[in-house]
Amino acid sequence: MKLSFIGGGIMAESIVRGVLAGKLAAPGDIAVGEPVAGRRAFLKGEFGVSPVADNLEAVAGADLVVLAVKPQDLGLVLAQLKDSLGPEQAALSIVAGARMSTLSQGLNHGAVVRVMPNTPAQVGSGMTLWSCSPDVSDAQCEMTRAVLSSVGQEICVSDEKYMDMATALSASGPAYVFLFIEALIDAGVYVGMPRDMARTLALQTVFGSTKLVMETGRHPAELKDMVVSPGGTTAEALRVLEEQGVPAAIVAAVDAAFRKSAQLGQG
Repeated sequence: MKLSFIGGGIMAESIVRGVLAGKLAAPGDIAVGEPVAGRRAFLKGEFGVSPVADNLEAVAGADLVVLAVKPQDLGLVLAQLKDSLGPEQAALSIVAGARMSTLSQGLNHGAVVRVMPNTPAQVGSGMTLWSCSPDVSDAQCEMTRAVLSSVGQEICVSDEKYMDMATALSASGPAYVFLFIEALIDAGVYVGMPRDMARTLALQTVFGSTKLVMETGRHPAELKDMVVSPGGTTAEALRVLEEQGVPAAIVAAVDAAFRKSAQLGQG
């Protein structure tokens, strides 16, 4: 397949890396429209792709055109690309909050895919939710699925309403997890542990716990109960977390992010 990226930032770089590693495309089949010369030089040197300054040049002949720009730059990009995509091309947007109707109208093009990835895509462990407009063909859907699978897990949904929910849960989610990891490390230091030791213990604990949930398929509550002994240290720690309102705060935080995403999408 031939791919075009409009914007050569970190997320575009992550997808390029995954696509090349999965041998879904050759470096010569990937073009990147990127205005910053230094960034173009890096992408060329790192991956052997074809970075160009002209977005119209970048999209020529591409099967999938990935819009990977900042939300504030989307309007300009849509104006540049309007009426330039053919019926055999699909536009994929990873721009947060950009609805399919906005993309379709801005490009004057029916085949659009709204994609919500997250930052662990940088290490091939991303979580991506995506949704297609009716004009996206089965072949284009399969190409999209292959591209997104190259950077982690993906789920396709038929209703666009889930995209704002995914923004709040999985796209913003790494920040919540990083905050928890940071606090866990600081807690280890607080009780007297060297920071490098606390970091190793905290990271492996979070990684191992996640792997245990995924590989056993057990409910997190069941696994949590397996750790708790009556009157023990874990029970005491969980009592404090409940009293401090940590579970409720997490729900409230995701809900706030969801509402903000929906608000941004309305312009």
